[in-house]
Amino acid sequence: MYAITGITGKVGGVVASTLLASGQRVRAVVRDAARAQSWAERGCEVVTAYMDDEASLTAAFEGTQGVFVLPPSEFDPSPDFREARAVIDAVRRALQSAAPGKVVCLSTIGAQATETNLLTQRTLMEQALRNLPMPVAFLRPGWFMENAVWDVVPARDKGMIPSFLQPLNKAVPMVATADVGRIAGQLLQQAWRGVRIVELEGPQRVSPNDLAEAFARVLGRPVCAEGVPRETWGALFRSQGTKDPLPRMRMLDGFNEGWIAFESEKADIVKGEVELETVLRDLVSQAG
Repeated sequence: MYAITGITGKVGGVVASTLLASGQRVRAVVRDAARAQSWAERGCEVVTAYMDDEASLTAAFEGTQGVFVLPPSEFDPSPDFREARAVIDAVRRALQSAAPGKVVCLSTIGAQATETNLLTQRTLMEQALRNLPMPVAFLRPGWFMENAVWDVVPARDKGMIPSFLQPLNKAVPMVATADVGRIAGQLLQQAWRGVRIVELEGPQRVSPNDLAEAFARVLGRPVCAEGVPRETWGALFRSQGTKDPLPRMRMLDGFNEGWIAFESEKADIVKGEVELETVLRDLVSQAG
């Protein structure tokens, strides 16, 4: 039995499907059991738990061969990351009490960075879980290709995508959520000792210009990338409802300046299978 958090999302759903396809039993850990009805129909055990509640998480994790931890993302965190710290503390205590066979935790590219930024939430999670007594693997994917969902409308309607990633010809590791979930499901079925770090990207690295060219092929119209000036970021993010834009800005700085990156040599990084155009076609189709 494997306990899967975040099963109603894209990554968690693929993790569960990967395990089910291998004949494994799955426990769906959800906040609302009604949202997991489709998983119950596929034979999953459904339990309710909250990611900041130690008692419910302990019950959800008990008696399992492995647990997939998908921490919720706080996109406008408090300066001290109190929201993430509450989840981290509950998850750590629950894992200690439940003692599953192993843990796979979704982390991020750049979790090793010492500069405070939006991804520091994952750095804190890694620091808290790496001393657990069971084997722990941190899966560090690159930038999600699905983030391009915000670019569909301007690409389709204006032939332009605004880019915070700069310079526009700089390629960064990107990966599809389907690959992230598939690799996580495979990791749960593997054996290892201690702490393991697995870094994951797609078949090719992608620059903003590459993304625009891929949109052009999918849409059948010219599309170009345009850099959003950094001096406008703060006001723009605040206009979108962000109280403190600095963590997000520093994350983008990290990609642009190169201190949010993989630790491993390129040859040691796991490569996904899903191509960027496949993801973009799905996003465009869903946009209608």
